[in-house]
Amino acid sequence: MRIAVLPGDGIGPEITAATLALLEALDARFGLGLAFERHEIGFAALERAGTTFPDAVFEACRVAEGILLGPVAHLEYPPRERGGLNPSGALRIGLDLYANIRPSRSREGLPHWGRTPMDLVIVRENTEGFYADRNMHQGVGEFMPTPDLALSMRKVSAQASRRIAESAFELSRSRRRKLTAVHKINVLKVTEGLFLREVRSVAKNFPEVAYDEQLVDSMAAMLVRDAARFDVVVTTNMYGDILSDEAAELSGSLGLAASINAGDGHCMAQAQHGSAPDIAGQDRANPVSLMLSAAMLLGWLARRHARENYAAAQRAAESACDEMIRDPACRTPDLGGPLGTRAFAAALCERIRRAADRG
Repeated sequence: MRIAVLPGDGIGPEITAATLALLEALDARFGLGLAFERHEIGFAALERAGTTFPDAVFEACRVAEGILLGPVAHLEYPPRERGGLNPSGALRIGLDLYANIRPSRSREGLPHWGRTPMDLVIVRENTEGFYADRNMHQGVGEFMPTPDLALSMRKVSAQASRRIAESAFELSRSRRRKLTAVHKINVLKVTEGLFLREVRSVAKNFPEVAYDEQLVDSMAAMLVRDAARFDVVVTTNMYGDILSDEAAELSGSLGLAASINAGDGHCMAQAQHGSAPDIAGQDRANPVSLMLSAAMLLGWLARRHARENYAAAQRAAESACDEMIRDPACRTPDLGGPLGTRAFAAALCERIRRAADRG
């Protein structure tokens, strides 16, 4: 099972190395048969190949069974015409990774910042919306007719809305069977109307799932006030990006926020946070977000290839991370703990190995 590994920028190489250590420990315990193929992207690739995302790397990702992507500093890249491509956006578009799945849950022993605990999943449409790099066939969806006027276009299609709704409803079947669609139809009547039309149509095929709707501004407030009422949330690209970051921080920390980008034939694990250049190379980064994202990738592979050992590996990784986070002495500095990135990974892998020895 080939996994394309793209370490990225900033803290990316550090947390990627920690995540690979976890995957290797899981491979040894569960017999996963993983094969890792490392490829340079970001500033490392720009210096060597003149582009932050070489064509050969995309091809390697296309033929791999899974992708592990470290954080990238794409806001600091040169213009596209000088090689500054965003690897994350390019992979989402090129491999049609239309579903960004972002769970957030409160954890024992770790304070959460809302009024009620949460255990929810935000299912975010990933290929269109207000994202200027993915809503045009050619060019970008932002432009300036004059130096003092900037315009941005938003793309919402029936096909993309329907398939993200189907993904969310399917997920809700395996959880608490409740789904909330988030929108802003009172302002964006046409685009939000099209999105809701498709979600409501899909809802008719899932009568066992309780369905409701929430305005995006109300949803942002409800995540603080009463997050416990939500289970699966489906929404468009930008709303999902913002709300999932809010939910992650309220549930404990963005450093714990898992995320996969999934399509019909490919899946990419990606930390929800950025490249944090201010702490790069200091052995201070929390690797849990990418580790839990990699665990979600194993779960996706388990479903796609009917591999129960992959599902067991996902559960073991998540359980081991929870055990580490529960103990203040086993946390990284961002959570008030003493362990550096490498020490955290080593302790986590030791838990995996001890569990294997116990049978």
